Order: sequence, then C-alpha cells, then structure tokens
Amino acid sequence: MSQVIVVGGGLAGLSAAHTLLERGANVLLLDKQGFMGGNSTKATSGINGAGTQTQQEAGIPDNAKIFFEDTKKSARELARDDLIRVLTGRSGDAVNWLQDKFGLDLSKVARLGGHSQPRTHRGNAQFPGMVITYAQMERLEDLAVSQPDRVKIYKKSRVTKLLKDESGAVTGVEYVRNGKTETAYGPVVLATGGYAADFTGGDSLLKKHRPEYYDLPTTNGDHCTGDGQKIAMAIGASAIDLEKVQVHPTGLVDPNEPDAKVKFLAAEALRGVGGLLLDKNGDRFVDELQHRDYVTGKIWENGKYPIRLILNGQASSEIEWHCKHYVGRGLMKRFDSGEALAKEMGIKPEYLKKTFDTYNAGVKAKKDPFGKKYFSSGEWSMNDYFNVAIMTPDGKPISGLFASGEVAGGVHGANRPWWFTTSAIVEKAGGRLGALVGQFESKPATSSASTQPAATSDVAKHNKKDDIWVIVNGQVLDVTSFLPDHPGGEKAIILYAGRDATEEFNMLHDPKVIPRYAPDAVIGTLKK
Repeated sequence: MSQVIVVGGGLAGLSAAHTLLERGANVLLLDKQGFMGGNSTKATSGINGAGTQTQQEAGIPDNAKIFFEDTKKSARELARDDLIRVLTGRSGDAVNWLQDKFGLDLSKVARLGGHSQPRTHRGNAQFPGMVITYAQMERLEDLAVSQPDRVKIYKKSRVTKLLKDESGAVTGVEYVRNGKTETAYGPVVLATGGYAADFTGGDSLLKKHRPEYYDLPTTNGDHCTGDGQKIAMAIGASAIDLEKVQVHPTGLVDPNEPDAKVKFLAAEALRGVGGLLLDKNGDRFVDELQHRDYVTGKIWENGKYPIRLILNGQASSEIEWHCKHYVGRGLMKRFDSGEALAKEMGIKPEYLKKTFDTYNAGVKAKKDPFGKKYFSSGEWSMNDYFNVAIMTPDGKPISGLFASGEVAGGVHGANRPWWFTTSAIVEKAGGRLGALVGQFESKPATSSASTQPAATSDVAKHNKKDDIWVIVNGQVLDVTSFLPDHPGGEKAIILYAGRDATEEFNMLHDPKVIPRYAPDAVIGTLKK
C-alpha cells in the first residue's frame, strides 16, 4: 500500500491521518513541534455540526442546508460555495464520527455567534479542543506502536520543501529531523494551519498581506508561521484569500502583562452562554453573538477601553470549567456582587444596575437595542456573582498535493462563524487518493529518573524559566526542558513555577498524560 505524507499534527492533520488509514493508505505524519495538537488543543467552545445525533436527540431542527446558509451569509460573497457545501454537508457525519470512533462526549449543544441554530458541541468535562485532539493523537500513537508498518510519526521534523517530478506532480517532501535533512515520498496533505503568528523577517505573510495587523497580539501558537503556504507557493501553487486574516474580538488581557504579544483566547462559548460586553462606562454597544468581524469592528468603533466580558452567576455555572481555568491563570476575576464589580470599573452601582435592567427588559420583550435575537435564560441582578475579563480585539491544480484545515483557502471568505473538524474535506481528498492507495519514537511509560521525596519548600526554590519544578497529584516534576513542547505555551507552566499545579492540571488533562508524554519529568514525590 502507498504511503501518504501528512504535514502537521493538529486536528486537521490527525483527522486526515485517521481518515486515510480507514481508506487503506499508510501514513507518515511529520510535525515540527515536539508535542502534537497545534492550535486545536486551545479550542474551548466546541465543534460545529448540523443534523447530528446529539441535535436529533435534543429536538433541534438543524440540517446542512441551514448551516450552509449561515456560513454563506457570514462569509459573504468571498467564499466558494462548493467548499462550503462539502464542509457543512458532512459536518454532522464528522461530529458523529468523533463520537462513534473515539467514544467522545459531545452531548451539550450551544448556539454561538453567526449561527441560527444551536450546533456547537462539547461535553461535560474539560475543554473540547483538547479532548478531541488528545483522543485522536493517542489513538494514532497507539497505531504507530502496534502497526509500525502502517503508521509513522516523526515529531520535531520541519518540512522545508515539496518534491516534484518532471510533470510537476508532488512526489514527496524534504524535511529536517535531528539536524539532518531527509526525504520521504508519497502524496502530500498539508495541514500546517495558518500564519497569524508569522512575526518572522522579510518573508512574513502577515506583514506582507495585512501589515496593519502585524503589531496586534495573537492567540495563535508561535508555530503558526505559514510554513505550508510558503512551501506550496515555492513550487508554483496559487494562494487564495491570504489577506483574509480574522481578528477575534475577545482576546484575554493578562493584567500582569497587558502588552504581551501572545494572548489567551476568550472562548466564543463565554458569549454563547450569555456573557455581556461592556465598555469602560458600563454600557453595552453590540450584539455579543454577532459574527466575529462585526463584534471586532464595534469594539474598535466604540473605542471606550477597557472592554470587559462579564458573566453572571448563571452563565458562569454553565461554563464553570472555563471560568476556573481563566481565574486560575489570572486572566479572569471573580466579584461577589454587582456593587463590587461597579467599584472595580470605577462607575456608580446605580449605572451598572441600569445597564442590567435595560438588558433584562430587552430579553423580556425580545427586542434588543443592538439587534440580539438569541438570549440565555435568567435575569441579570446586582445581587449575584460575576466572572470578568478584560478584552482586546485581537490556479492550476498540482497533482499529489492536498490541503486540510486552516491552510486550505476559499471557505471562510471574509469571516467564519465556526470551528470545524476537517475529516469532511479529507474524505473528499481521500476519494481522489483512492488509486494511490516510516517509526514512532515511543517513550516508556515509566520514568528512569530518581524519585526521591521532596518538600514543598524544596519545590518552591525552582521557580525560574530555566529551572521549573511543579507539583501534580503528589508528584514532583522538573518541567524545564518540556517548556518549548507544551502545546498550551510556556506561560501556562511558568505561572505555576515552584507551586502545586494539581487543580489546573486535572481540569485540562487526563492523568495518563504525564506517563505517556513526559515520563522523564517525574523526579520525585511530595513529602507528607
């Protein structure tokens, strides 16, 4: 059987790999990071699908045609209908596939910005992007061990060049691994993501196509430097929509580092459960569930900073995992009353109450001054608790070359209202690969490191970037060398340097993550 090369280990690449394996191909997955997952692990709102089993059980009258119309309206005239039909038409099957093949819990459905129906799926625990990505990642790694003749995964392997034959067809890739340049042969699926963190030098795609965004912060991982687009264009591929860089309206500002270049994304679900956006005066200025580009535009147009995203008690309880996560990272702050919130904002409590009362009246009359159509239940009251965060807007086909996920242009147009698994588009590519239809570096599940008992005071001494220990479930970990490979970014670990990170870790990870991906980090146990 022929080998297909998948470049990129995020959700797009993992979904591509699993789909190709189901179709009988062998797979070599190359990822330039030391830990797969990409930006997909950061997706905290959910995954969209129309006509899913979950929707049917909940009595939600959604279908692919409605999803197509929502997406077409969001993208306006700039997107390709044929690609939108593939994605929306197979979206329900994609969500069902994740549930059936990987046993994932996607039993909750919410309506987010740009959607006319509740279709954003997530489960009861943890964050959906991480759960979905880890499930696919772990299954693929298991296959790499049990069927090494069919699945190979090479991490820290950066693809630098696409190889072509005399006819111009792509025949493989050139990549750098362990300091050596190597080659691999077969059709290529690019799943390298976007370029919104391309703050590189003269060849920066962001600086070339949207220079006005170059100085904005980004919520993308620093791996998003347009590698796939660059190597494809280097062999004559025509790019599309490179100027369509989306500015997300709600990036979380860390009060300790307000000017940091990289931000955490405030999940769309925070607005989907009923969160309100208020300016510095305590006024609403936009329908919080409008398309991202619209909300971003209204933030800039309003200009009364800081902009705050505010969740009342009901909204907070509905998305408790997110609130705990953001509060734990210092990106969100809890207030026990409306009066305390008003004091923080520097406005009179009576004025904040008026804002709440006006919103409540609009919900009751189903007539919002900003055109909001979909409301969460429950009234806003000053006698409630609130979770609050400060916001910032953040040609000719080439044979043998395919694209999956964000690297593929022509779908989003001027905007996108959804986060989406890419198995549907890979299915389409897989059909064309039908006729065409190397070893995972496995670490042992146990650590060879010393496991001597350590006191909390010992751990506290190791609290610098070049020397970080943390405590997780009674184990002491030296995570210094793991910083560059952490899919959530190094800041997420540095925040807990010299401290107990158990609660935050357990919110996000399955216990087997440490023995599977960082066994050598365990250096001891906590003294009782």
